[in-house]
Amino acid sequence: MSLPFGLGPANSLAGQLSDIGGLEQLLAGAPSPGALAEVDIERARELLGQDDARSLEALGHLARQLRGSGLVEQKEGRLRLTPRGLRRIGDQALADLYARLAQYRAGQHPVGSPGAGHERAGETKPYEWGDPFNLSIERTVRNALARRGPGTPIELAPVDFEVERTEALSRSATVIMLDLSLSMPMRGNFLAAKKMAVALHALISSRFPSDYLGIVGFSRRAREITFQELPEVSWDYDWGTNIQHGLALSRKLLSRQRGTRQVIMVTDGEPTAHWPPGAAEPVFAYPPTQETVDSTLVEVARCAREGVRINTFALDATGHLRRFVEQITRLNRGRAFYTSPDTLGDYVLADFLEAMRTSRRRRRTS
Repeated sequence: MSLPFGLGPANSLAGQLSDIGGLEQLLAGAPSPGALAEVDIERARELLGQDDARSLEALGHLARQLRGSGLVEQKEGRLRLTPRGLRRIGDQALADLYARLAQYRAGQHPVGSPGAGHERAGETKPYEWGDPFNLSIERTVRNALARRGPGTPIELAPVDFEVERTEALSRSATVIMLDLSLSMPMRGNFLAAKKMAVALHALISSRFPSDYLGIVGFSRRAREITFQELPEVSWDYDWGTNIQHGLALSRKLLSRQRGTRQVIMVTDGEPTAHWPPGAAEPVFAYPPTQETVDSTLVEVARCAREGVRINTFALDATGHLRRFVEQITRLNRGRAFYTSPDTLGDYVLADFLEAMRTSRRRRRTS
């Protein structure tokens, strides 16, 4: 058997195939854009063409930029968000929602009595032993000038110190229940729900630093999600909306917290799974069985008895889902909102801030 070409062209072709195979293996196995920075761009340009090589080069440049900015770091062969990167994403998500909610003014939830809090009340007082040292520079310097007269240098004495009053803040605890079932991405709801969770975390951590925020994801079963995990969380490739297990886990997390406690549940489906007592695995059924609905409502009632309010944000609510949400609100006396991916974040943030403002007014008049 003779080859249609000589050994020289055959070796060249074999070399090209080897290069393409190596490049294909690298691209297919790259766990993150960081690995693409190692691609030989000139060789990729010869094999793939100018446009594709330019895209690879841009990805590699982006990875190097992100590492240089401190927003990501290379860990175990993957690019991971740093704490600074997590904060940046949260701040941006929150800024996007605030831009649409200019009519809502961010408020705190004070108890109405002066104390060691985070929110400055706009008033000052002479410093006393034990006060937080939130020194009012303007008032302190003015006191020193009044005591010694004009001139420099200005000599300060303890009697001149004046500090800003702060309002003692009540503490609240919130758990976001995030639906991770397959229906969320199929209906285009997942990304909006995830962005809302990131933004709410940024709001609470920056403006209510003493408050607690937990995240519970649920599909066929529920699990706790840390904020560090949230940017990489995706939906579950499984059928089932186990609201019962999600509420049980949320209630467990909130039982360790003090103050006002609430669950913010975001879902686009009625309950189609529950965990029977003593069972090794949850039970799934569609359409929902009465047993699943009843088991879920039992958990709703437990939340009510323990003082945990459930505020439900229903996406693409059908008649069945609306009727179920109405049952939740009757049993638990929480609130219900019927919204869409475009307005979900607006609704959650507006409701959260309004609840804080209402709490402030109620406490001031009590």
